[in-house]
Amino acid sequence: MTSRADKLGRMVSLVKLQLRLSEWQLAQLRRQERSLQDEQEWLVVTLNEGKPPVGSSSESIARRLNRTSVGARAVQAQASEQLDQVRSQSRRVKQLEQVAKAALADKLRDAERRTLEEMTGMSPAVSELTQRPANRNKT
Repeated sequence: MTSRADKLGRMVSLVKLQLRLSEWQLAQLRRQERSLQDEQEWLVVTLNEGKPPVGSSSESIARRLNRTSVGARAVQAQASEQLDQVRSQSRRVKQLEQVAKAALADKLRDAERRTLEEMTGMSPAVSELTQRPANRNKT
């Protein structure tokens, strides 16, 4: 039978993996955001120079800049939501780790208690009741 501590340990591992995935997704969004910002900068510089690249017009560059700006705002919003999710999952991991640590400590205490019972041949509670007090009140 699987112990509570083992189950909690597996849960912690799973939640950590989910956290890593969320962090990776956030990193991807940040890279995408930076790429869009770089493109925006290039487009603005191109428009300001007054000489659009061959095959492009100022209007097409302006439209592209507008699309890029809208995309950058959307990616920023997604990144903000993803950051909130990462923070939430990080808190959850810490909480689960604490619960798993406590469960593991309980499991170890139970194992020590069972070992002690096996060594003494009886449960500690029973041995306390069966031992005669060495010091009785004599009146």
